[in-house]
Amino acid sequence: MAPRRLSSIVHGGKQSEAFDPTLGNEAQLAKLGYEQELKRSFSLLGMVGFSFSIVTCWTALGGTLILGIVSGGPPVMVWSWLGICVLSLAVAYSFAEMCSAYPTAGGQYSWVAILAPPRYARGAAWVTGWFMCTGIVAMGAVNNFIGSNFLLGMANLNYPDYEIQRWQCVLVTYLMAIAAALVNIFLSRYLNQISTFAVIWNILSFFVVIITILACNDHKQSASFVFKDFQNDTGFSSGGMAVMLGLLNTLFGMCCYDAPAHMTEEMLNPAKEAPQAIILSVWLGAVTGFIFLISAFFCIGDLETTATTSTGVPLIQIFYDSTGSVKGATTLAALITVIVLICANSLMAEGSRALWAFARDHGLPFSSFFDRVNKKSQVPVNSIILCLLIQMALNSIYFASYEGFSTVISIATFGFYISYAMPLFVRLWSYFTGHEKTIPGAYTLGKWSPLVNAIGLLFLVFAGIDFNFPQVGPVTGDNMNYCSAAFGIIGLISVVTWIFDGRKHFTGPQTGVMSAVEAEDRGLPLGVGVVAEKDSSVGGSDGATSKEKIPHNADKIA
Repeated sequence: MAPRRLSSIVHGGKQSEAFDPTLGNEAQLAKLGYEQELKRSFSLLGMVGFSFSIVTCWTALGGTLILGIVSGGPPVMVWSWLGICVLSLAVAYSFAEMCSAYPTAGGQYSWVAILAPPRYARGAAWVTGWFMCTGIVAMGAVNNFIGSNFLLGMANLNYPDYEIQRWQCVLVTYLMAIAAALVNIFLSRYLNQISTFAVIWNILSFFVVIITILACNDHKQSASFVFKDFQNDTGFSSGGMAVMLGLLNTLFGMCCYDAPAHMTEEMLNPAKEAPQAIILSVWLGAVTGFIFLISAFFCIGDLETTATTSTGVPLIQIFYDSTGSVKGATTLAALITVIVLICANSLMAEGSRALWAFARDHGLPFSSFFDRVNKKSQVPVNSIILCLLIQMALNSIYFASYEGFSTVISIATFGFYISYAMPLFVRLWSYFTGHEKTIPGAYTLGKWSPLVNAIGLLFLVFAGIDFNFPQVGPVTGDNMNYCSAAFGIIGLISVVTWIFDGRKHFTGPQTGVMSAVEAEDRGLPLGVGVVAEKDSSVGGSDGATSKEKIPHNADKIA
């Protein structure tokens, strides 16, 4: 019997048992074609902490306050934050539905492979995987940069004669990345505990920071400044252009909430708790981000002094102006620095799992090397090292110029938004073409699913366009936004590699599903070593037929 394509199973009229909530986690994974290789240890609280340590909107927004004041002023950031959070929730609820049904570390690209019409599934998944991995790893480099700025900024605050050098900033990013990689390799068994600690520390730090600056600051800005006064110092005469640029700062503050999807193979109850973690992290980020924006804008001092602070971190200057104390400002900055360090660890974990999952489906060069998992620690060590090296390479761009590294920031955020848009697009495509009307997961949006997906998709398309706007005017070669050029190159690389490599080797999650159905059609129980033969289009580099086995113990787990 000829092997079936994934689409014939998912779109063929009957619900696949691969996503039956009564099956064990390993059996569910087996029916997607994967063995359980990573250790399952994450609880719901731990995963909420893991996700929120990455989303952490209030700390991310702290780095964009001055840019927000220039681009429309505080009112644009405050009010646009509410709208962006509502629209981001539409994406988050859509992700929750997909993640519940298809709990694999591949996340977005796996969902695209499963939901897209069969003719386009593998190609669309391949491109999505490239943008997804690029965005996650680049965001890790951005976080390292933020942490480096905070550490060196605190040093400058305490020792005013110390002048921060660019090369020092890069070296600190290296140290952060290496530390995160070492934790992920040698202390992986403690990731759940670290993440549980993270959510407690994050929330407590939030309240300490907000209460301290509001209570100590005796020169607050007016309510009009925070909620009403429009400002435009972008260099563009159009107020609408200033608003569009102001939105970039809030868009940066709300992303990365796909993190639980890439950790599902390490969760105790992924079909139920991964969707909850996605949604809860966005809600936490939305509420804390809104309160932080209002508090910080009320407490900001002289704009020129804050923007040009010798610490290099305007938020540290706000802490100092509010408390009038070097020790007080250092303490508040240290609270955030701990959050950023934990975030570096979480992004290293997320990035390495995304790379590992993509390599497992033959999506990376030298996939057979990067898809290996250490049998003793049950950690993808090679993918962690790959993630580390890419982060360090991206951080090295700052040696040359800040403008070059600002492109990395755009790549990180834009990469996420592209990989977010693809599964929503193919979900709507499959729904309206009749391939897939419902998603068979424990968490479902029911009849509201297409509407919520459509709202989320329109928002992501708008955001993607906005990210390509030049941020200051008049536009020159030095201040031009090179985001579109950078992603054009990444898109071109993904297409070229697909033509010469991906279309021959990339599998996606189809293989195991095909094998499972082959077994069912032949009346064999899952787990008897059924071999699914694939034609040479997904074979090895020599064009020979390749074979994969369903994990042998799946029937025992079920």
